[in-house]
Amino acid sequence: MRFLVLIYGNPESRAVWDSMTDEQKKEGMAGYAALHEALAVQNELIASESLDAPELTKQVLVRDGKPMTTDGPFAEVKEQLAGFYLLDCDSMDRAVEIVAQIPEAPFSVVEVRPVRDLSAFS
Repeated sequence: MRFLVLIYGNPESRAVWDSMTDEQKKEGMAGYAALHEALAVQNELIASESLDAPELTKQVLVRDGKPMTTDGPFAEVKEQLAGFYLLDCDSMDRAVEIVAQIPEAPFSVVEVRPVRDLSAFS
């Protein structure tokens, strides 16, 4: 089964990160590297990326066949998507178990969403 793990940042989680020492930040990033490596060894990791600042976002609307863009952030919300993991693991329970290993999880919001299998439509 495939699951998309969405990591959201907010002003509070950014403040926690900003208040960390360089050594603490380095440890946090090492935690991500270790999780990435462990998931790759288990063949559960399909993709993982950290996203850039919400202010660099473009919202794209296609109208009359033409794309129109606006600057981001495109939503008036406190929480913005900060990164993701695309996993291939046995169950939702396993995906939740993996989320517990994300260094940022204790001070941010993480969503796990099953990925639809659209192969029947090809």
